[in-house]
Amino acid sequence: MENTSMLKEWFERVDSEKTGNITATQLKSALAVGNLDFPLSVVQQMIRMYDFDRNGTMSFDEFVGLNKFLLKVQQAFSDLERGLGYLVPDDVYKGLVKIGFSLDSPSFYTVCESFDQKKNGKIRLNDFISLCIFVQSARNIFNSFDTTKQGRVTLDFNQLVYCTANCRI
Repeated sequence: MENTSMLKEWFERVDSEKTGNITATQLKSALAVGNLDFPLSVVQQMIRMYDFDRNGTMSFDEFVGLNKFLLKVQQAFSDLERGLGYLVPDDVYKGLVKIGFSLDSPSFYTVCESFDQKKNGKIRLNDFISLCIFVQSARNIFNSFDTTKQGRVTLDFNQLVYCTANCRI
C-alpha cells in the first residue's frame, strides 16, 4: 500500500478500538488477511523497530515507516524469486544488498540458516521478511552504540544482553 489515504483507511479499520494506535495482535491479524502470517513475536519486533515513542503500539506515522520497509523487502523478494515462491541463499544475499544490508559470509550464513524454517535452503517471503526485520533491528541497535560512526562498538556484558533482547524474534 503506497497511497497515504488508502493506508490511513486501512490503519483505521485495523484500529478497531479507535485509539489512534494498533497493537501487535491487531497488526498480526491484519497482515494475515494479506497472506503475511507471522508469529506474534515477529510482529512485536516490527512494532519495536518503528515504535519511536516506545509505547508498545504503533501510531499511523510509525506504521507508514513499517509499510515502506515491508514494501522494499517484498519488492526485493519479488525481483529475485523467479516465480518459485522462495529464494535460495545466493538470492537472499542479493536481496539483502538490494535493501541496503551488507553482511560478511559467517554472519550471512548464520542468519540465513536461522530463518530457513524448513532447513531446505529455500527462504519463503515470510521468512525473508522476518530475516530482514532481524537484520534491521540489529542495525538500529548497533547504530545506537556506534556514536562515532566508525562501524565498530565495544559492549560490556549488560549492553550485549540489552542488544540481544531487543533483537529477539
